[in-house]
Amino acid sequence: MEECDDTLVRRIADGDQEACRALVERHLGRIVAFAGRTLGNTADAEDVAQEVFLGLWKTARRWQPRGRLTTWLHRVALNLCLDRIARRREVPLDAAPEPVDPTPSGVVLLERRAVGQRVNMELAALPPQQRVAIALCHYQGLGNMEAAEMMGLSVEALESLLARGRRTLRARLRSEIDA
Repeated sequence: MEECDDTLVRRIADGDQEACRALVERHLGRIVAFAGRTLGNTADAEDVAQEVFLGLWKTARRWQPRGRLTTWLHRVALNLCLDRIARRREVPLDAAPEPVDPTPSGVVLLERRAVGQRVNMELAALPPQQRVAIALCHYQGLGNMEAAEMMGLSVEALESLLARGRRTLRARLRSEIDA
């Protein structure tokens, strides 16, 4: 008959290596699998599992069976995994790259302005109903139902205007799109 985990921990507290071996054999696979899924690395997972069972060996004398041992083992494994993940993210200040200025360069701003002007010019050349439909939906952020109601149209009619307007703009701005 197999001994329960708490009995094995009490034996470990008395220095019983066979009890420790039995407990490790019973739970090692699940702890390694859990740590492996958490860390994404088998070697690190095995190291974590080793630390978990070493911790059990060291703290067995203080073990108070408040819950299941497997819960405690998984909690210790999780804490060790989280510590490893946090250390991966830590980068020495010397190794940190220089921050990149998110502000677009002058050339990019000029190109955007030129494209914007071209889009506005082509938008102005659309038939008024298509222009209004695109302005309401794309620039004002209105939904199709709202825009259709504002224009006194059915949603289907609005969607037809949007489709024709987009198709016309796409054709006229082909050189900007391909660039």
